[in-house]
Amino acid sequence: MDKTTDQLINYTLHLADTTLILAQRNAEWCAHGPILEQDIAITNISLDLLGQSRNFYQYAAVLINQSASHQNKPATEDSLAYLRNEREFKNLLLTELPNGDWAQTVLKQFFFSVFQSLQYEQLLSGSDEQLAAIAEKSLKEITYHLRWTSEWVIRLGDGTDESHERINKAIEFLWEYTGEFFIPADYEKNIEPGITVIKEKWLQKIKEVFEEATLSLPGDVYMQTGGKQGIHTEHLGYILAEMQSLQRTYPGAEW
Repeated sequence: MDKTTDQLINYTLHLADTTLILAQRNAEWCAHGPILEQDIAITNISLDLLGQSRNFYQYAAVLINQSASHQNKPATEDSLAYLRNEREFKNLLLTELPNGDWAQTVLKQFFFSVFQSLQYEQLLSGSDEQLAAIAEKSLKEITYHLRWTSEWVIRLGDGTDESHERINKAIEFLWEYTGEFFIPADYEKNIEPGITVIKEKWLQKIKEVFEEATLSLPGDVYMQTGGKQGIHTEHLGYILAEMQSLQRTYPGAEW
């Protein structure tokens, strides 16, 4: 496998893993949302992210199966999602963090949606046509995710004393995981050279929503990293244990 193909495979898996793990986390709210309408909304966002991850896994499987060095059983979207271990996953650390309360869940999705919208806009003009096509389709969904989460951040920040306190606690917990967005892994540097450029645009959008929500940006803090390289928090192992249990217990099981 040449270096360029290997980088593309790893980058595609990074995109797939990130959306899959966040989809899995959001799905935990199904039938537990604060009100029915918002329960359905977060579940639909989870399904959108799951659909995006499937598109990326399918493309990664094609790339793996076409590679000259591939001699094992053909890769599929299922094998990539269910039969890889924790160290093989390349998702952003933010996505595997616990949901916590509603404020923490909404803010986590907001931080990611702002970043994802900018990242996928860059992919539209990238050299890989398949990634660009997936990004174009996904941006229609991300636009809704961004609007929905922005409205919730404003509602919580500029709401009651309790809601304001909860969203501030969420900011304090999650902020140190946002720096990883803009630190490129080796496999990103050639495929997505502009990853560091979008940081200012991301910060500007966060600042705009925070100002309306009467919230303040945190100061400089140490940023957690490692997810893109397969070094995760203790939370990912529990997610995978639950998500992969059926396939690992009954390999090749189908409905």
